[in-house]
Amino acid sequence: MAKRILAVEDEPDILECLEIILSTSGYFVDTSLTSLGIEQKITDFKPDLIILDIMLGACDGREICKAIKSNSKLKHIPIIMLSAHPDVVNSVSAYGANDFIAKPFDLNDLLYRVKINIAPEDIAPGIAC
Repeated sequence: MAKRILAVEDEPDILECLEIILSTSGYFVDTSLTSLGIEQKITDFKPDLIILDIMLGACDGREICKAIKSNSKLKHIPIIMLSAHPDVVNSVSAYGANDFIAKPFDLNDLLYRVKINIAPEDIAPGIAC
């Protein structure tokens, strides 16, 4: 069964790119341009991984990440944060994020990070893409 990924990104072109890349790589993908109702969407979709932009309009994705990780029913879901500001990489772990990808992202890096966060047991030690 295909692993499920929820991508939350307010830039339609980036969101479409994520959906195409991930779905053609064998993942079942759901997307959202907004964080509104995100906890319900997560509960309904049951993702194996969430890709979450840091800047979602007026919302801070780090705070959304923190809320998800504070929810006992959702905290097990790995979250990869995205941002065009690579200097925020040091702050995302404080909010509970499992990983970080700077925009613009490299296709191979994105797929590698998705894979290691969804199924780390499938990655051979010391081997990276």
